[in-house]
Amino acid sequence: MIDAGLPLVQGLTILAEQTENKTFKRILKGVVKDVEGGSSLAEAMEKHPDVFDSLFVNLVAAGEVGGILDTILQRLAAYIEKAEKLKSKIKGAMTYPMVVVVIAIIVIAVIMIFVIPVFQDMFASFGKALPVPTQIVVAMSHFTTENILYIIGVLILLAFVFKKYRGTTGGRKATDNLALKLPIFGPLLKKVAVARFSRTLGTMISSGVPIITALEIVAKTSGNVVLEEVILDVRSSIAEGQPIAEPLSENNIFPNMVVQMIAVGEATGALDTMLEKIADFYDDEVDVAVEAMTSMLEPLLMVFLGGAIGGLVIAMYLPIFGMAAAMGS
Repeated sequence: MIDAGLPLVQGLTILAEQTENKTFKRILKGVVKDVEGGSSLAEAMEKHPDVFDSLFVNLVAAGEVGGILDTILQRLAAYIEKAEKLKSKIKGAMTYPMVVVVIAIIVIAVIMIFVIPVFQDMFASFGKALPVPTQIVVAMSHFTTENILYIIGVLILLAFVFKKYRGTTGGRKATDNLALKLPIFGPLLKKVAVARFSRTLGTMISSGVPIITALEIVAKTSGNVVLEEVILDVRSSIAEGQPIAEPLSENNIFPNMVVQMIAVGEATGALDTMLEKIADFYDDEVDVAVEAMTSMLEPLLMVFLGGAIGGLVIAMYLPIFGMAAAMGS
């Protein structure tokens, strides 16, 4: 609308009227009121940090100062769409194994609590010692049935303790660091971190935001404490006069190729363009990594699910097979 020549207040008013979400409608009306009262659009948005984060506000401020607000908003829209696409890829990759594991736990719990006791009553009439695998499964069923409330309570307590621990500074750092070192998910998370860093920093630099300010905002929006510390260290080094590539090379998150490309972009004055190319490349890398991870996890999860449930079923049928063999002989 701004690109088409509509005044800012009129454009915001139209957006507020078209918005179905009541909370967002109320926020937009507040932004309109502040702008009409003399505030800049960035200042009006800054009052609603839950909706408009520091990245959004700083880019809008740069657009207003430079007289290119329409261009900045288009860049923001493209950035947010790509960021959401990247986030959806990661959620999709995490959802499949989680669903399979949850289904496996539910099925095993149902077998343990409801199915095995029925078999146990039938085995009691055999009058013979049960095979060792069957005895183990029966004992597990006994334990689960008698302590199900305690088991649920312990799981809830562990989840609560983990949430509290992650809420601390040390806990957040430890869990974020562990996530980056996980065998399968770690490399994927590093690729995501590089793509997000490059996309965000490139968007801000190309929009005219000073690199020191841009790095501070990128650090806050990184989503990982370990990466945030790395970026803040880079910011401090740049403030002391070092080039951006040098401090980036001193950690194991950014690959050497990325550091070299950033160094070239910095030397040629095309850092924003180089960062966009890195972001595009690592977006594709994330696609490949997600497909590879899914392809690898599918058979592993199927083996786990089939092995766990199949093992329980076989253990419960062993006495029946034994009895049939004895009757046949």
